[in-house]
Amino acid sequence: MSERENDSNDNEAWKARGVFLRVFIYVFATHLFAGFIWILFYVGEHAQK
Repeated sequence: MSERENDSNDNEAWKARGVFLRVFIYVFATHLFAGFIWILFYVGEHAQK
């Protein structure tokens, strides 16, 4: 029975790692997108008119 509990713990650890990785990717992608929008506004503000 301890082998089954060990597999369950490994599965939970794998799921938790997946959630943390997904959150990291989402946060990184959101900041990347926000930086791109900021650059667009900066370039637009300094464009020759």
